[in-house]
Amino acid sequence: MKSNKSAIKQHSLSIYFAINHVLKTEMTVKLYSYSYQEVINMSSEEEHSQTSSSSPPSSSRPPVSHFIGKKDDIVKAGRMTTMVNGCRDILVLYHQGQLHAMDMRCYHSGGALQYGDIEELNGRLCIVCPWHKYKITLAEGEGLYQAVDDPTAKPLRKYWRSKGVRQRIHNVTEVNGNVYVTLNDSNEAIESDVYQTERYRTGLLKAQPKPTPKK
Repeated sequence: MKSNKSAIKQHSLSIYFAINHVLKTEMTVKLYSYSYQEVINMSSEEEHSQTSSSSPPSSSRPPVSHFIGKKDDIVKAGRMTTMVNGCRDILVLYHQGQLHAMDMRCYHSGGALQYGDIEELNGRLCIVCPWHKYKITLAEGEGLYQAVDDPTAKPLRKYWRSKGVRQRIHNVTEVNGNVYVTLNDSNEAIESDVYQTERYRTGLLKAQPKPTPKK
């Protein structure tokens, strides 16, 4: 009888240890699995962090180019005006084999530059505002004026001097016969910005006379 009880007890202990071993093994597997998942998560987070740090910030992303028209059409017309991105009135002109783009209205009083003549002053091409004859360089948007060293000297010795950038100039590119403009989005205020507001378009502009276009 005692031997039977002892055998049963021994058998029960064997079952207990077997079950306990299985449970420990499952727990170990779970623990290792959890630890591995943690490693995967940590690795993913680190990779995402590295990718984010290596990606350029939004401020350094390439600017957007806007289709303006066919180069042949612009060359034939000489100059054209258009609104870009629903917010900027620009003038695109073709002169001496070069394309140029700038704010459409003169920085001084909002004169329509598409009607202005082009002159060369000291080797620099300028558009002349038809309203008050202000000179603006095509390449930089600088305002030029005539200065004298000595107003009492006879004869007066005049020379052209820059006021600095007054007109916002935009970048023009030509790809496969298509012309694109990339707006100059510099945060620095430029005087021609004043005439790019909706208030100016809907109010003051309507009251201004429209001169005869230049060809």
